[in-house]
Amino acid sequence: MRDFLELAKRRYSCRAYKADKVREEDLQKILEAGRVSPSAHNNQPYELWVIRDEHHLQKLQKAGNLFDAPLVILVCGNRDTAWKNSYDAFQSTEVDASIVTDHMMMEATDLGLDTLWVCKFDRNVVRHAFELPSNLEPINILLIGYGKDKPKSPDRHDQTRKKIEELVRYR
Repeated sequence: MRDFLELAKRRYSCRAYKADKVREEDLQKILEAGRVSPSAHNNQPYELWVIRDEHHLQKLQKAGNLFDAPLVILVCGNRDTAWKNSYDAFQSTEVDASIVTDHMMMEATDLGLDTLWVCKFDRNVVRHAFELPSNLEPINILLIGYGKDKPKSPDRHDQTRKKIEELVRYR
């Protein structure tokens, strides 16, 4: 079994992709990693839209930069099925969509693929282009493919991340 911390350090945000298609068996493993991800009350309040044909990629490109990724998973949250906290009406839609995105991203990394989690995109363009129903909210776009450039060093975190003492509080 691989070391998860090593895998997490190896993952990086890829912003340049080769045209090479992602193998179907790899896509299925990525989707399975998403399927088994945890969600509040196990409601799984999301839909995963696999976008890989040129026509639909061009439609999505109008909403934000896809960096020529050959495979995109549009993660939409379903507000009708998301768990709601009875104390303050907090809804788990974005949290659950982020967890499924993270699981798929890490599986892709484990398979030797490169990824970019995109949050900066025009949600109205996506909603219109894919005729999303009102209960579905486009939350994340996960780009997947083979990077053109050399991957960033797993050791970069020592220079680019806050020290653990800045993040953790003990009481």
